Amino acid sequence: MKIKSVEARWLHVPIPKERQHRSDFGVHSSFDTALVKVETDTGLVGWGEAKAAVGGSGTYSSLASIINRDLAPVVIGQDPRNPARLWEMMYNRSRAHYALARGHTFPDLGRRGLSVSGISGIDIALWDILGKHLGVPVWQLLGGMTHDWLPAYASGGWADTDGIGAQLQGYIDQGAFKAVKMRVGVMDETINNSVSRTRAAREALGPDVGIMVDAHGTFTARDAMRFARKVTDCDLEWFEEPISADDLEGQAELRRQTDIPIAAGESLMTRFDFRDALAARSVDILQPDPAICGGITETQRIADLAATHQVRVAPHLWGGAIMFAAGFHICVASPAAHILEYSLGHNPMQHDLAAEMFPIVDGGMAAPEAPGLGIDINEDFVRQTTRD
Repeated sequence: MKIKSVEARWLHVPIPKERQHRSDFGVHSSFDTALVKVETDTGLVGWGEAKAAVGGSGTYSSLASIINRDLAPVVIGQDPRNPARLWEMMYNRSRAHYALARGHTFPDLGRRGLSVSGISGIDIALWDILGKHLGVPVWQLLGGMTHDWLPAYASGGWADTDGIGAQLQGYIDQGAFKAVKMRVGVMDETINNSVSRTRAAREALGPDVGIMVDAHGTFTARDAMRFARKVTDCDLEWFEEPISADDLEGQAELRRQTDIPIAAGESLMTRFDFRDALAARSVDILQPDPAICGGITETQRIADLAATHQVRVAPHLWGGAIMFAAGFHICVASPAAHILEYSLGHNPMQHDLAAEMFPIVDGGMAAPEAPGLGIDINEDFVRQTTRD
């Protein structure tokens, strides 16, 4: 079997004005992603997803071009059943033969940024092909099932102090979720506003619902410490992306100052970034995004790092159906995984890109049984949302 073609498309879905929300990323007016299609000479097709932005919106022309013009020639003609080998070829490019022969990396200059996102999209598609070829779900290829069911938390939470409780309760009612995540940070203008919204959420939901808060890396280290001190009695599940990923030392200091678990990693790339975060003792919960950090191959390596260092993994799954499926399969296989992020708000890229998504039952999901990623792509949706 050989790879016949690789094609990336920029998918763009405008969000109706009445369903838009504002966060530190600005007004969330669209959902965007790069859809990757890998076709083999036997007719098997694999689907992948690559992201140029952590949020739902972004500009994807450059990422699609990197996949179509730079990465596709590396893998076309190769056997798609060897995703780990092809990952090394894409990561090391012209020096891949040295890397494979000598057992260490000789990375191309683009070892971070859009190049790794592009690798992510192709890699996810290769695992989809391998699972379909063998007739098994991807988690079976990653070592088999560790979890036959995983809880999910509803991810959203932008309303003000007066509305945040009702907004989060609305999420819970949609899927019997036992945990929810809300946004805090610079979007609130002041630390005290973030504190009051968090307190209002806890008061509205009571003591038995897990609450996570996500600052999108917008607090300074000192402000994150002040916020954490002021909400200590809110019994938070975790404090996500409290400060910039560029300040590992500040995040490590925050972690020493609070007993709220620190979650981070959605903007980190490859196992090497996560190795550095662990070495700095700056994180309790690793959050790799499979469409950003290096695909299934690399996210699995990161999950193994989490298990080795006795921290947990809860992938960043805010995006489309394909990257969600990739993270789901990794969580089914990884002993370090414990919960799934389920995007709420208006997210057609997750809920409409796949013909059928994995159902939420009693606040969680059962391990998928269909071959590959286990989802069928809605090609009408793809045609309607492809952007030149």
